[in-house]
Order: sequence, then structure tokens, then C-alpha cells
Amino acid sequence: MQVQMSISENVPYSADMAGRPATKPAPPFGERLAALRKERGWTQPQLAERLNATVKMVTYLERQAKNPTAKTIEQIAQVFGVPVNALLGSAKISNGAHKPGPPSQLEQRISAVRQLPRSKQKTVLQLLDAFLRDTGKAS
Repeated sequence: MQVQMSISENVPYSADMAGRPATKPAPPFGERLAALRKERGWTQPQLAERLNATVKMVTYLERQAKNPTAKTIEQIAQVFGVPVNALLGSAKISNGAHKPGPPSQLEQRISAVRQLPRSKQKTVLQLLDAFLRDTGKAS
């Protein structure tokens, strides 16, 4: 017996989509997470890498998670550089300072530094502080 699969013509589908198109609406947290990810120009695999998680987990968070843990929400907020309440719906996601499109080189570097162990982050901060002090821009 041969099984035929088809995709409805009214449901847009691309190779970038993970799995099949959603059949029911995402919970509010998932909608906010997906909107924030798309605003930054990130794919699900890129967000998964930043969170040190799997694409399957990001898909779950965006499509099904109704009550993610506080630790998960805090980690996501840190990766995006937004307050936790932005993910919970009690604040605007965009702080107005972020332009649409892919992250700048500086944002990419900051994200990479966030993934380093604390000891390496301290070294980067010391170097940055010394540079800013030398240029007269230290706070």
C-alpha cells in the first residue's frame, strides 16, 4: 500500500520550516517568543544554538509550551536582552532600540561572549573596560 502525502495549497510551506505546519494556534508565550525571534532575524536553529538547546525544544516552546519554567524564561530573556516580563506579556517586546533585521556585528559578539564561561567573560570585560578607559568613554 502506498501512502500519498500532499500539502494544502493554502498553507505556505518552505524548507526552513521545522516539521509540519501547526494545526492549532500557539500559546501566548510561544507567540511572543516566535515574534521576538523573527524580529531579530533568527531562525529556530540559531535560537537553539544561543540557548544551548535543541531545535525540537525551541519548536516546543514556540508551538506548545503553556507554562515554561522560570529558569527557561530567564535564560531566553537573557539571550534576547529583554526583561522577563516582555516574554510573559506584561511589557512590550521591542525596546525601540533594536532595528529590524539581522543582529549587528556587535550584537553577535555580545551574544558569543554570553556563551563563554564566567571566567572568560571577566577577561573580555577587563579588556573592554581598559579600552573604554583609554578612549575616555568609560562610565
